[in-house]
Formats: sequence, structure tokens, C-alpha cells
Amino acid sequence: MTDSKYTNFDYDLSQKILTMLKGGYPAKLKKVLIVTAPLWFKAPFRILRLFVREKLRERVHTVSAPQLGAHVPRASLPRQLGGLLETDHAAWLEHCKNCYVNTLQNAKLEGVIDEYVITNHIPPVKPQNGIIEHEPRDMTSDHATRIDDDSAMHISDRDTPPYTCDPNPLRHTHGYNGDMKSRHINSGDEDDLDISSRGAWSSGEASPGLSDEECGGGGAGESPAALLARVRALGRRGLHAEYEEIRARPPPGTFHHAKLPSNLAKNRYTDVLCFDHSRVLLSQTDPDDPTTDYINANYVDGYKQKNAFICTQGPLPKTFGDFWRMVWEQGTLVIVMTTRAVERGRVKCGQYFPVAVDTRTVHGGFAVTAEAIEQEDDYTVTHLVLTDLRTEQSRRIWHGQYTRWPDYGVPGGAGGGAGSGRAAPVLRFLQLVRRAQARALADLGDAWAGHSRGPPIVVHCSAGIGRTGTFLTLDICAMRLATERTVDVRGTVERVRAQRAHSIQMPDQYVFCHLAVLEYAVQNGYLESADLSGFDDDNEDESE
Repeated sequence: MTDSKYTNFDYDLSQKILTMLKGGYPAKLKKVLIVTAPLWFKAPFRILRLFVREKLRERVHTVSAPQLGAHVPRASLPRQLGGLLETDHAAWLEHCKNCYVNTLQNAKLEGVIDEYVITNHIPPVKPQNGIIEHEPRDMTSDHATRIDDDSAMHISDRDTPPYTCDPNPLRHTHGYNGDMKSRHINSGDEDDLDISSRGAWSSGEASPGLSDEECGGGGAGESPAALLARVRALGRRGLHAEYEEIRARPPPGTFHHAKLPSNLAKNRYTDVLCFDHSRVLLSQTDPDDPTTDYINANYVDGYKQKNAFICTQGPLPKTFGDFWRMVWEQGTLVIVMTTRAVERGRVKCGQYFPVAVDTRTVHGGFAVTAEAIEQEDDYTVTHLVLTDLRTEQSRRIWHGQYTRWPDYGVPGGAGGGAGSGRAAPVLRFLQLVRRAQARALADLGDAWAGHSRGPPIVVHCSAGIGRTGTFLTLDICAMRLATERTVDVRGTVERVRAQRAHSIQMPDQYVFCHLAVLEYAVQNGYLESADLSGFDDDNEDESE
């Protein structure tokens, strides 16, 4: 809809669009994207959305052109939209014509239609951009974006043209005048954010484009009683063996961007890198350096929500600006920190946010101010105000830091204790995070038109894989259990690891996920009790 005007539309066209949405057309696709919709279109569109079924409504989104790279692989986007594809409209029409003619010929052979339809119905296509030298890929197949040439299967930053992301994904931006009581709607035309999952796929293969319904709940689940029986049968040693089987698999993706010389210093740990296929792309701050779009962070799907989370490492001082730029550009409202800045005498995370009320720090082009701090036994909540210094636009950020989760371990000590109730503080914190996201989303009101659960929640520990992966697994399993009364802990761990490499770092973290889910089931009445007597019998003394 770039450069479209109100005069281009009338009542009849609006009716046609509504009919299309109410029909089966979107259901045959994973997603319908309305690109660069102006404000005059989006306002009535929000009302029209209410008249279509929720399943279809979830598949239709308005996005800005820079956000297309998160929905569609760059190899499948035309260059004028920031992609790598050289489009040839005449060739595409010729291909469509050939497909249609073949279909008609087959129908004729079967006696369905006559020769007149074939010879007179299809007009010739006049080539405009050259001759078709080979048959183009069928862009309607599930693997439409697979790169056929093996030599082109890995696209590095050097092959990717400079491209700048939308600096603010929210449709409106709430201004901040010092007391957060006065807000204004930005006059700019920002678009919605609903970043699609790039999912887990082998190197060189494009995202399968999972729908929200397929995220987090696609595996065969089991009832809480069946989970309890399986945990009892396996014991701690059996779950450790199950985890080792998962960990032994090679990562299903590549790390080319993370290994580029200009990006290596941005990684906290040399052996903890982020996948290419699910990495978060920042706006490019230097037009001559495409690697300025890099941060060690990956999108991870939640329960029936694409890219519900962003998993990242504990920010380094040199990446503080990149971190806050990511938070701003992704529309994030909630940050979860599951580590302390210093643990066992070692720095695990840089102090990227102020720790005293009414103090302000500046990182890159962003200012961060602590508005209020709440300290509890197990966690600290800091209410932050993030300001883009270029535009003076601000956004509130809820920052929750869980402070009693040991590195390389689980809450409550080694093993977590079967049936000990030691997961209760983590489960309370998990609910606190979800309530904070819901409140922040409610405050946005009409400024957000993406998924009903809001923009991605940023989660990090030190490396962004151990405690972070455990937190995500608990959230996904808890939400599925509450909705479907089934759960799939192993499948959830596998899916998280497919988007953030090496998530769930230790065997006891894998065990803790099972025990915590059982504890959640008992707390919420999905399971009467969870007697795990003998769970630790014959268990070797392992210290993680």
C-alpha cells in the first residue's frame, strides 16, 4: 500500500477485502501481510478484523516494509523490499500461464473441457524483462524459498545488501513528559509488529512459516498423570540419559554471522553463538558495515505464538547500545533477567540498567531511567523508562531479575529435589512476568495490533541458553497445560534448542523442567499429587 491514497478506495473495494478475509483464502496460507498500510487504512481495518473468525484474524497482519525480512526470508523478497530476489513479472506470468494451460490440457484429456477453452481463453504474455531461460520455482509450495543452487545455500553478510529496520515497530509511540501522566500519539506512520517465526530448519532451507496454532503445541502431548508416570519410571538417571540423547544431536543450523570477524567480539562466550536462521536483526547503523545489524540474540516461539521470546546473552559493556536498540526496535515491554551481574566472583552480565531510583544511564542513542524498584526475596523488579534520544520518544519497560538461580544449576540446589516444592518461587516469578506483560500490553491499547500476547519478551541469563532455556520451557509447558491439559516437556526443549542453540545447558536443568511442570500441575489442580518417592534412588552424586 505504499503511496496509496484514500481516494484509491471505495465502499465496493472495502466489501471485496472483507469478503476475501471472511472466505477461505487466508486459511490456505500461513499468513497474509498488508504492507505499509497508512493510518487511514489501519483504523477501519481494526474494526473490520472483528467481523472475521479469530483463526483467520490471527493470520492477517499489517506490517512495514522493513519488517518483511522477519516474515519472509530475504532470498524470497524482491530487492525493492529489502530482499535478494531479482523479480521478473513477465516471467512469472508466463509460468502461471503455462501451469494453467497444463491444467486445462489435462482436463481436456479427461473430457472435462473442450479445445475452444484452451486455445481462446489464455491471452499471450508479452515478455518485458528478457526471455525465460529456465522454469522458475513454484512459489506456492511449502519449500518455495529453498535455494536450489548448493553454492548459494549460505548467504553471508557480504552478500546481503545494507538494509535498515523500522526504528519503532509499534503503531503509535507513547510520549513521556517526566511523570508518565501525559501521553501523545506520534504523528508518524509506524506499523504493527508481529514477527513471524523463522523456525527450525536445516541450513540452506527457508523457514517453514509455522502458524501461531502450530507453535509450542505441535508435538504429541501427554496428560499430567502420564508425565508423572514417565518421570517415576525414568528416575533422575533416566532423564539425564534422555537429555544426553538430545544434546548429542548437532545444532540444526549455521552460525556464519556470529563468526564474522567484526561480530566475534560481540559474543560473550566464543562457544555460545546464535543461529543464522532465527537471529534478531538490528537496524543497520552504518550503511558501509552490514554487520552492525548483529546481536547475539534469537527469536524463540512460545505456546501458539511465533517469536514470543527473544533469547539473548547477558549484555557486554560494548553491546549495551545494541541491546537497548533491540528492545526498542522489537517493541519489547518486558525483560527477564535470570542471573546476577556477578556470581562466584565472576562477571556474568554487564550492568546495563540503572540500579537506583531516578538515576539515568545513556547507551548508544538511548537513555534508560529507573522510575521505581521493588525488591523481594527471590527477585527484583525495576520499572524503567527507555528513551530514544533521536526522537525523544519513550516507552516503559518492566525489568524482572530473578536473583536466586545459580549458574549451571537449578533453583533450590543440586537436582532441585523431587517433589520438594522448590520450583514454587520460579513459578510465582513466571506468573509475575506474564501479568506484567498483560498490564503493559493493556497500557498500549490500540498502539499494538499484533499477537494478543504482545511483542517478544526478552529473556537472558549470562550465556542465554541454560537458565534462559529453562525459563522458556516452563512458560511454554505451563501455558499448554493450562489450555490443553497436556504437556510435552521433551518436545518443547527440542523446539527451543532448534531456535536458540544449546538451550537447557545442564542435565539437572532438564530434570528441573519436568519436576517444575509437575509442581505446576499440582498447584493448579491438574494433578492431585506428585509422589516421586524413589526418584533419586541409585542416583550418582553429580555436581553441576
